[in-house]
Amino acid sequence: MAVDLSDRADAAVFLRRLLRLDPATLVRLCPAGPGRVALWASLPWGVLVSRTVAGSVDRDRVTAASALLEGVAEPPVLDDRWRGALPPAASRTLERLPAAVVSGVAAAAAQALREVGSTGLKGRAVGQRVLRDALLDHVAINGVSDVDGVAYAVPQRLVQGLVRMGFLGVEEVAVVTAGTWTGLAASYGTAWFRTPVLSVRPIVTRTIG
Repeated sequence: MAVDLSDRADAAVFLRRLLRLDPATLVRLCPAGPGRVALWASLPWGVLVSRTVAGSVDRDRVTAASALLEGVAEPPVLDDRWRGALPPAASRTLERLPAAVVSGVAAAAAQALREVGSTGLKGRAVGQRVLRDALLDHVAINGVSDVDGVAYAVPQRLVQGLVRMGFLGVEEVAVVTAGTWTGLAASYGTAWFRTPVLSVRPIVTRTIG
């Protein structure tokens, strides 16, 4: 595999956080311009995350995050194990949010998870998995773009992806869109979520008799 991560310390920050969430995480490496490589990975709750680092790769490649972190000379080629598409390259910014707002939304969700986990919901016990899934699906931030009047909705799962990967800095967070994808782009990386598209099949009727 022809890949070179020039700044291994920078890449390692991304890779370590991935491996804490899932030791079997795959990473897709994509050329991102002269001397740059985009690292992509899928988080356990259906969010794609990306960070661009110094390096080079001859073409799109997929390998194990653990092999990249360990600096294996010939990391395994696992292209056939990657599932799903990446967001389109062309994106647009709908809104910019203070980093403190996004951080506060994540903190509020964590507090809600602790409270309901210990006291239940309206006196009823709630399973951790059910509660977690409900929180991830909750629309944490919504509004209408000041740029072009387009409405946007950011689910909690996107906020958690951004925060858990350590992408937040002090700069503003951009709400971006690319096709059916919504993303949060922060100082150290971007988290993406693809809005599920419901497919409707026509009802086929047949005359009997």
